Amino acid sequence: MKKILAVDDEKHIARLIEINLQKAGYEVVTASNGKEALAAVAADKPDLIVLDWMMPQMSGLEVLKALKMDPQTETIPVIMLTAKAADADVFKGWSSGVDCYLTKPFNPMELLTFVERILNQGEEDGSEETAYVI
Repeated sequence: MKKILAVDDEKHIARLIEINLQKAGYEVVTASNGKEALAAVAADKPDLIVLDWMMPQMSGLEVLKALKMDPQTETIPVIMLTAKAADADVFKGWSSGVDCYLTKPFNPMELLTFVERILNQGEEDGSEETAYVI
């Protein structure tokens, strides 16, 4: 069973992500801020991270940069799920290494589609990762 870390300081958003991914057969771990996210990555070794950008203590972008700088976590796919929808923000997220950029409000089925594409991509054809921007 693939493990996904859902990181969002809005508990109802984290719960929505958790419920939908669990129904699809994924194990889901949650965190409510950037520091908790990095601790959860170290403890739980997720296969994918759904990450909010705007959070207290440490932003999602700071978490992303920390993950990409660590050889043990740099290959974990990250879906940025955020209210930051300006072109400059999307570009900043993408250029920081996200695999997909989704904006809130979001459709849970759309999120699930991208989770499945990212997690199944290497298994299906062995190709390199592709970045998705929505």
